[in-house]
Amino acid sequence: MTETQTGDMPRPAAESDPGDSGEDAQSRRPFTKRLFGKFGLPVPTMLATKEAPPPSPEEAQRQNTDRQSFLHANVQRMGEMRVSDAMVPRADIIGIGMEATYDEVVAAFRRVGHSRLPVYHETLDGAEGFIHVKDVFLLAGQGDRDAAQADFTVREYMRRILTVPPSMRCGILLQKMQADRVHMALVIDEYGGVDGLVTIEDLLELIVGEIEDEHDATVEAFWKKQAEGVYQVDARAYLDEFEDETGIRLIEQDKLDDVDTLGGLVFMICNRIPARGEVIRHEDGHEFEILDADPRRIKRMLVTLALPEAGEEIALQAAQ
Repeated sequence: MTETQTGDMPRPAAESDPGDSGEDAQSRRPFTKRLFGKFGLPVPTMLATKEAPPPSPEEAQRQNTDRQSFLHANVQRMGEMRVSDAMVPRADIIGIGMEATYDEVVAAFRRVGHSRLPVYHETLDGAEGFIHVKDVFLLAGQGDRDAAQADFTVREYMRRILTVPPSMRCGILLQKMQADRVHMALVIDEYGGVDGLVTIEDLLELIVGEIEDEHDATVEAFWKKQAEGVYQVDARAYLDEFEDETGIRLIEQDKLDDVDTLGGLVFMICNRIPARGEVIRHEDGHEFEILDADPRRIKRMLVTLALPEAGEEIALQAAQ
């Protein structure tokens, strides 16, 4: 008896390639087509899979050339930069003391959200290595967890860290990190003090651009507008981005290379670290009230901008 005599419709052969089985070809069809096709229903337009047409050979070649040129230029630029240009400054380094307990180490990792933290003896200048979050939290899964945590010592889980001068080229440091399989380096000045810290991610970002994860602060998080011309600002906020946000020029263009952040601008104005509660006045009438600071750095400020009058603003726009 033939298929047509049983009342069954013949299966169309167009869905599969000549060398494929029906099951293999069916599994490669989009899920929505398989789901609705099983019941003989058309796929709704909003669920239909739309595949972008492949680029022409000329367009694909152009895109590939652009990518190669971009990476080549960034690699060349990174090779010429010094470690001091890519490091995290000392004031932003968070480390763990050699005598820290297991609970203190866990709390530090949870607070900062990094996977590696430097380990130091007494002060950061006495850094001896770093500890990885994986080693710490794997300890929590051991059989006799309480005994293992009670016997925990930072030195037992500490790994080797590189020490490099600030004048070293970034390209050379990247090669050294790859060869030694070490992902973190401390930048040491001529007196043996710690100037900053560099990770392999910092160096790769010089080539491929910013690599953000769920722990990175966004640009918007660096300041919060409270009123017209009034902002609560993290002192690490980039000066040029804040100027773009407010439309107010806070520093001369030729001095912009000397200052990167709002905290740096305030330090340049008063030539010292201001105390908490102190108000620093800009020559153009802007005010910076220090909300939080310590002897080494400014942390948060309340910025009150001296906004131009309506007539001045119109004249400024006409001049531009």
